[in-house]
Amino acid sequence: MKPNTIHQIDCIEGMEEMEEGSVDLIVTSPPYNIGKAYTTYDDTMNRADYLEWMGEVAEASHRVLSECGSFFLNIGGTPKDPWIPIDVANEFRKKGFYLQNMIHWIKSIAIPRPDMGSYTNINGDIAVGHYKPINSKRFHNDCHEFIFHFTKTGDVPLDKLAIGVPYQDKSNIGRWKKGGSDLRDRGNTWFIPYETINERRPHPAVFPIGLPTLCIKDHGIERCRLVLDPFMGIGSTAIACIRLGINYIGFEIDSSYREIALERIREEKE
Repeated sequence: MKPNTIHQIDCIEGMEEMEEGSVDLIVTSPPYNIGKAYTTYDDTMNRADYLEWMGEVAEASHRVLSECGSFFLNIGGTPKDPWIPIDVANEFRKKGFYLQNMIHWIKSIAIPRPDMGSYTNINGDIAVGHYKPINSKRFHNDCHEFIFHFTKTGDVPLDKLAIGVPYQDKSNIGRWKKGGSDLRDRGNTWFIPYETINERRPHPAVFPIGLPTLCIKDHGIERCRLVLDPFMGIGSTAIACIRLGINYIGFEIDSSYREIALERIREEKE
């Protein structure tokens, strides 16, 4: 398979053509089976059939992933059906993956000022991020998704400080034995905003470029020979790789999404 290319092929077929252990990092977001209006793909499969398919994706991914590789799987559910991501994660577990980290992609967060403590530079309540109201008296708005970090062994080292954040309370720098600098582990809650899109979204379930960027840096840029996105969509993972100087390969069965991705890549390179 030619690198730095988005191949129009089913991802399982595509991975069958790749060498075993040839990928160091997989970052992707498959269809959630929640009825999204894709151009050609039917996102309303029978649950059992959908989970069986996810198991096949997991098995193919396990073969091409290197022994020290990472698979960051972004998936969410719905307020009515929150079990979807857990059910999918269990399919990956059945195929030999370890769930090394369970990361929460925070899309929207609200923090009242009294809960913030003594931060003098903050004067009022904070409410930031993407918020889509739902008309329901039963459910809260779903303001997060999962990013499951799978590995083959469960003990793959990460470059956590590559996505570290400064301490708000600078007294913590010398308080902890492993402190020493004004940079701490981001933890497993990642606030990642969507890019603002004024016109109609060209894809119903695209993740922001910041998501694969954090995943790549977290795994370790120097340990990424090749990044794979089996569900490339409109190219967010490819653009993240281009910005970080890393080779990528992607699969996308929908020709219209692939064309949008190729155009975004051309614009990024220019």
